[in-house]
Amino acid sequence: MLTKMHFARALACSVSLMAFTAGTAQADEAAPAPAPAAAPATTGLNDIIVTAERREVSLQDAPLSVSAISAEDLKAANITDITGLNGSVPGLVVARSGGGERIISIRGIGSETPENTNTQPGVSYHIDGVYIFNSIAASAAFIDVAQVEVLRGPQGTLFGQGSTGGTINVVSVDPTMDAVTGYANGGFGNYAYKEASAALNVPLTDTLAVRGAFQMTKHDGYAKATKVPGTDSYDLDDQDEYGWRLGAKWAPTANFSITLNAINFHSDTNGPAQKNILDPEDDPRILTQDYPGRSLVETELYTGTIRYEAPFATFKSITGYQKLHSIQAWDADGLDAATFSAVTYNPDSWTYSNYDHVPLWQSDTESWSQEFNITSNGSGPLSWVAGGVYLHSDNEQYINEYRAADDNIIQPALPLTTPWDDPLVGNLAYAELSSIERDLWAVYAQATYDLTDKLALTAGVRYNHDKAQGMSDSVSGGSASQSSGAYLQPAYTGNRKTKAWTGKVALDYQITPENMVYASWTRGFKPGGINSAASAGSSGLALGLMDSVQPTYTKETVDSFEIGTKNRFANDTLQLNASGFLYLYKDMQFLEEDPVLYGEGISNAPKARVYGIELEAQWAPTEHFRVDASGSWLEGEFTEDYYALDPAAAAAAQNAAGYGDWLFWNNYYDASVVRDGARANINGNRIPKLPRWQGTLAATYTNKVGPGNLTARAQAIYRGKYQYRVFNDASTDLASSYTQVNTMVKYEPEDTNFSMMFRVINLFDTNGVNSRFSDPYGSAQVMETYIPPRQFILSFGYTF
Repeated sequence: MLTKMHFARALACSVSLMAFTAGTAQADEAAPAPAPAAAPATTGLNDIIVTAERREVSLQDAPLSVSAISAEDLKAANITDITGLNGSVPGLVVARSGGGERIISIRGIGSETPENTNTQPGVSYHIDGVYIFNSIAASAAFIDVAQVEVLRGPQGTLFGQGSTGGTINVVSVDPTMDAVTGYANGGFGNYAYKEASAALNVPLTDTLAVRGAFQMTKHDGYAKATKVPGTDSYDLDDQDEYGWRLGAKWAPTANFSITLNAINFHSDTNGPAQKNILDPEDDPRILTQDYPGRSLVETELYTGTIRYEAPFATFKSITGYQKLHSIQAWDADGLDAATFSAVTYNPDSWTYSNYDHVPLWQSDTESWSQEFNITSNGSGPLSWVAGGVYLHSDNEQYINEYRAADDNIIQPALPLTTPWDDPLVGNLAYAELSSIERDLWAVYAQATYDLTDKLALTAGVRYNHDKAQGMSDSVSGGSASQSSGAYLQPAYTGNRKTKAWTGKVALDYQITPENMVYASWTRGFKPGGINSAASAGSSGLALGLMDSVQPTYTKETVDSFEIGTKNRFANDTLQLNASGFLYLYKDMQFLEEDPVLYGEGISNAPKARVYGIELEAQWAPTEHFRVDASGSWLEGEFTEDYYALDPAAAAAAQNAAGYGDWLFWNNYYDASVVRDGARANINGNRIPKLPRWQGTLAATYTNKVGPGNLTARAQAIYRGKYQYRVFNDASTDLASSYTQVNTMVKYEPEDTNFSMMFRVINLFDTNGVNSRFSDPYGSAQVMETYIPPRQFILSFGYTF
């Protein structure tokens, strides 16, 4: 009832806001002062141009499921990074995981291997066409963005690996030689909220322009930790970030241009509020935690695009270089010492833990990419695109974790030079130093042929080659394997090559110039890789437990069958797009526990099936009023037997047998057998991160009011409940549903270039659960993260 009530309030709020603004406008028009005759009302929806098929096409002409969110809509909903897109796009879920990571899923396909540098995401993330390697970098803010494009479904031909679920492309505003333009915005709100952004576009000559942009956002924590030593109120979910972008475009001729961009982002906060579901405090914004978290994320992205348009084709080169530096620290138990001791006490072995803390999870990524493509020009029946891409990435990771029954709550991370026999090494529950080097290349081609003036056939193919190799060493239970030198000395873990053909076949039929139907088959894949611990012999395989984590895991693939329709009606005032799809999913990669303690690794769930229906609609009956709506209904389950080992189930079996963590190593074989016996069949379980229902409804009213123009907007977002993991544990894995309402009023006095905007985000102060998850590498405590609370933001802007 709470969801229905909030949704009803949202609709009522929308109607009331529209009625108020409409009434204000009518009162203004009824004023006795003479006014010029109003121009005839115009109606209609504008075409949105997207780069969905590696070329600029109208969204309505692209025979696939794609959504575009404009800069104006991002601003109205205070969406400053990718997490805010939850609910705005059918089937899209952006879930926060441990530390600063974002898990992005579309139609239930994303990443089930959090915090693991060995794997690629299932939804590829791009900025200006450049693939972003590390999912932590997805937490960077949107800086000077023109629009965000979301392609739903496998993109096996044009975007390749890591696109089994879909692709997100952030499109920056291009420098232009037309005129000096720019903007400056500033705002403030509750929670000591402060925002500032500015951009300046300067044509230096008729052929050269530069554009610079800056963005800053700060606010106090939305949540507090109450047991951190030295303070009774430690901010969490705070924000302190800034970023800048500098771009240049040189176009000496009409058919040749070079565009360069540099984007830098910096965020340094106390980290996200991750609330243990066993926290005795009922308030979701008050956390009974005793460890001071931290999240530092620094990203650099440099891109260069060369474009040459010949009479028969357009040649394009896209070069990218990127760096990520991330330091995360968090309270992995999510409780204070007394509460965690009670939770972990095992009466059979008389063991318990006072804390489980991660003082350091450091990730460093350096990547380079190069793509060349060529797209056809002309108006003949055949159009095509072909290209090749090469990507190289170096990923390094250093982890320290402490879990013990002593009173030394705050322990620092150990330097990499710590000797193997240093007593402090014995305090570690887990430590890892690893590096993964990835080289991948692909060639692709796709063509569309008009069989008739209404029927077109599209076919594409891509060959993918991925190679990964790495170095790794780890410490489990405070015992280093070294006998001299540093306590961690990475050794070669071997290499893994993956080769795959992917592609697409589609038919689209243009019923009328405004109405089109299409049907398609697409295959996507994600490469396999190496489980470092298992490949080094540190898994249950060495004990003869054959269902243990394997040394390698295979690629995952998805075959997508989709039908859809795109339509404009009523003199281009109503747009209605719909799609239905069926996925046959094979070898889904997910994180699984090993019978040997601290032996987690990646496994493959054999088969799954996902299907659903998605709708998107826009209605603009007059120039003053517009309604936007979208929704999805999704189903999916695993369809073949697989007995998976849940970390929580393994720990429960281990404790019940009297083999607490500190007794495990003295009962190595027996304890491993007990843990292995806790496996459960996931056949029939629901696919993770797949809300059955999800949608958004927004109404916008614009009109002249007094000496200026008024825009009012109200939006309601509903995200249904979903299972977070493949295990579908009824007590831990279900993330609850929520409804969020956002409102915005903007006033722009005529002939001033000034504007004032008032936003209320999360109007009813809903404590919506963004994500529920358990830390797979720690004590398997279950955490929840929440959407931001109600925010009042007043901002001012100037454009020129």
